[in-house]
Amino acid sequence: MSKTISFKTYSAKPGEVERKWYVVDAEGKVLGRLASEIATILRGKHKPQFTPHVDTGDFVIVTNAGKIGLSGKKLDQKTYFSHSNYPGGVKIENLKDMLRKKPEKVIEKAVWGMLPHNNLGRALFKKLKVYAGPEHPHVSQSPVEMKVNQ
Repeated sequence: MSKTISFKTYSAKPGEVERKWYVVDAEGKVLGRLASEIATILRGKHKPQFTPHVDTGDFVIVTNAGKIGLSGKKLDQKTYFSHSNYPGGVKIENLKDMLRKKPEKVIEKAVWGMLPHNNLGRALFKKLKVYAGPEHPHVSQSPVEMKVNQ
């Protein structure tokens, strides 16, 4: 008797994906390292059933975004550029000013840069929840503390 071996590639279906909620305390964490780990969780690359074209990721809640750590002279030298597509519509904002005004945006921009820039990436980005302080309104989802290697 011979056994039949199947070499079919598994492809996750959107209805089969089980989603978890993770919470990350960003206090003292390096921005880029934190953002790359968050992007990995959002994409679902930590799961064995990862499929590149399917949203297999989990939800991530980031707290204490205002207390993020930065390496080097980024606080003074890093700038964020945007343009309104009108003449003279250039807006350049310093990282220090952005952290003071809207610290959530800093983490959101860092994570967005590490996600695919297409429809799937936009769907993944909606699962990221960033808060400047230690409180968040997602306690009812019972999020699990996520360990970030620093």
